[in-house]
Amino acid sequence: MLDFSQFAYLKSQKKHNMKKLAFGALVCLSLKTFTGQAQEALIPQPQEMTVGKGTFSLGKNLSILKDAAFPEMTYLQKHIEAITGKNVKTQAQKAAIRYRLNPTLVANPEAYNLKIDDTGIEITASSNHGIFYGMQTLLQLIEEHKSDLRLPHLHISDQPKFAYRGMHLDVCRHFFTVDEVKNYLDYLAAYKINKFHWHLTDDQGWRIEIKSHPKLTEIGAFRKPIAFGDEESGRITEKGYGGFYTQEEIKDVVAYAQKLHIEIIPEIEMPGHAQAALAAYPELSCTGGPFEVGTVWGVIEDIFCPKEETFALLEDVIDEVIPLFPSQYIHIGGDEAPKKRWEACPHCQELIKKEGLKGEHELQSYFITRMEKYINGKGKKIIGWDEILEGGLAPNATVMSWTGIQGGIEAAKSGHDAIMTPASHVYFDYYQGNPETEPAAFNAQIRLEKVYSYDPIPQELTSEQSKHILGAQANMWTEYIPTFKQVQHMLFPRLMALSEVTWGTSNPEDYKGFEKRVVQHFKILDRKGINYSKAIHEVIGRIKHVDGIVAYELSTAKDPQGIRYTVDGTEPTVSSLPYIKPIAIDKSLIIKSAYFEDGKQISATTTKEFVHSKSTGKSITLESQPNEAYSRGGAAILVDGVFGSKNYHQENWLGFNKGDMVATIDFGTATDISSVLVSAMESTGSWIHYPTEINIYVSNDNQNFRLVKSVDRALVLEAKGNPQIAIGQEKTRYLKVEAKRPREIPAGNPGAGLDAAYIFIDEITVN
Repeated sequence: MLDFSQFAYLKSQKKHNMKKLAFGALVCLSLKTFTGQAQEALIPQPQEMTVGKGTFSLGKNLSILKDAAFPEMTYLQKHIEAITGKNVKTQAQKAAIRYRLNPTLVANPEAYNLKIDDTGIEITASSNHGIFYGMQTLLQLIEEHKSDLRLPHLHISDQPKFAYRGMHLDVCRHFFTVDEVKNYLDYLAAYKINKFHWHLTDDQGWRIEIKSHPKLTEIGAFRKPIAFGDEESGRITEKGYGGFYTQEEIKDVVAYAQKLHIEIIPEIEMPGHAQAALAAYPELSCTGGPFEVGTVWGVIEDIFCPKEETFALLEDVIDEVIPLFPSQYIHIGGDEAPKKRWEACPHCQELIKKEGLKGEHELQSYFITRMEKYINGKGKKIIGWDEILEGGLAPNATVMSWTGIQGGIEAAKSGHDAIMTPASHVYFDYYQGNPETEPAAFNAQIRLEKVYSYDPIPQELTSEQSKHILGAQANMWTEYIPTFKQVQHMLFPRLMALSEVTWGTSNPEDYKGFEKRVVQHFKILDRKGINYSKAIHEVIGRIKHVDGIVAYELSTAKDPQGIRYTVDGTEPTVSSLPYIKPIAIDKSLIIKSAYFEDGKQISATTTKEFVHSKSTGKSITLESQPNEAYSRGGAAILVDGVFGSKNYHQENWLGFNKGDMVATIDFGTATDISSVLVSAMESTGSWIHYPTEINIYVSNDNQNFRLVKSVDRALVLEAKGNPQIAIGQEKTRYLKVEAKRPREIPAGNPGAGLDAAYIFIDEITVN
């Protein structure tokens, strides 16, 4: 099967209602209209905010309340000083910035009120959690008004919709230092993320010290250097690439996170993704090894064998992990555990019989349930990736739904809690901009707008079932992220979208308003020296089909008047054509565009090549539809004049795996044609193969078609997927192109013998 991307569906989001609070004669503005004022670029937006006409001059008395009940004051003082460059006094009385607890305020411990008037600034909450989040909002206001420190009179009443607002970091594929992890936590705290999922063990590295089993880090923490050369050099020792955290270092990080009101959830992978552990203790496998710590990405067939000695080691690991992490959860992985070794293992087959299990999937459920029982006995709950549903869900497990939203739906309907983290919307290892201008990433794309559009509550659930959706999390897998600078780049600005989605105040209908606030926050990132993606400045090109004409529409997050473009393939300059309206594609063009500000180019150059032919922009229909996962743009992308890249995830490709591709083009009137080019792709590792045959038909009534040419796979292969098929001189209104899908994956290829082959087609040109 295709194993590179998963898909979920966008769902509408219901706003969380809060009790409205009056505040003098202030004017109440809705969130959707307040952002248009562009004065307060708050992320996440508060649930409710009223704004007055006056201002409070913080600069005249830059001071905060000194109160031992609020250790957060040190954090606030430090950050105000960093923003303003001024000393901040702490005083017990008459401080400009005050905070107090009111246990009767709101039941939600993360809720807060923030009031600014002539008397100063006051944050009120029922717990220190709420005080901390009120401080984060205040810091953003101070950042926005740091030039004069005159803050607007306002009243904010705010609380999160979701109790679980998570961010993940994989430190196994590439390792990051304690200081880098702390910096990561700082970023999360600034945007009110309250859970940090720390992925500590995997095939490519075991990163946590286990004193009872020292070989887990002596051997399992180091691998041979691989794909990234110099970028890995800083982590290479005499043992190879890697590193691990001592238990003292983990205690330090956990204590640091607690000050930021972040709960750290450790992940110890089982039964799959275990090669680093098996390299240290090969006797815990089905085959006995030997093994090396993983040096390739992907899914590895050797996993933990469900022997008593395996459970004994894992229980020892849990016994050492639990005291380090106050979290209520231990994440036990449970994903991508191939059953091949279990199928051939005498011990596993005997265990299946002994326990009355129905196969290897139920054996995985047995494995997870046994470990859950042990962990529950220690006062903790487990979280697992949605594959833990296979063979039956452990009694008290929380499901982390990553392959889509279905795992979360199944869990919630069965009364289990779920955390939504679908790869389709919140995998931050995917490209967030043009792959040609962004750093290397996983071979798919999730732009800022897609993150912002996500609703963690599936529409399929009732209101009662929806209570089991604890929240959402984004994941940062680091196969292609060897440096912390690149971690920053992949995190920002998408973290801002996640923040607003999980706080519950995102509004996809006002995405442009959100974009404007994001651009304002780039100033904060610049001040802190944080690397971030500038893909938001990128000129986005969209192909439009209007009345038989293809047009190319350009847009950007900023003023479109700053777009300059060329049509001859030369680099755009500030003197190039200004973009005014969509560009008609009436001939072959190479359009290059970029965004300029103050006479300087601030975006990468976007390039789009159009190959115009007699089919470009014409009406086209398909007899059978492509696979839903590979249908973006529909039939029209086959006649838009744009050829796809080598990445089949891009929107220029249609993928068919159920039937043949049969497309009919209507030229409108009888048209002279002599050749047809059908562009296809082959990627056998992903089960994508060239068509076995391509047939060309003509008709003038769209009923009776005549075959004029047929070519086989050999010609397609010889033409490297782009056969130019000569058909002689024909005059026709309708052209039918039939590309036949292999009925079986050919021998010698992954999936051989299965009726599961795909054909991918991206363009049909006619001359």
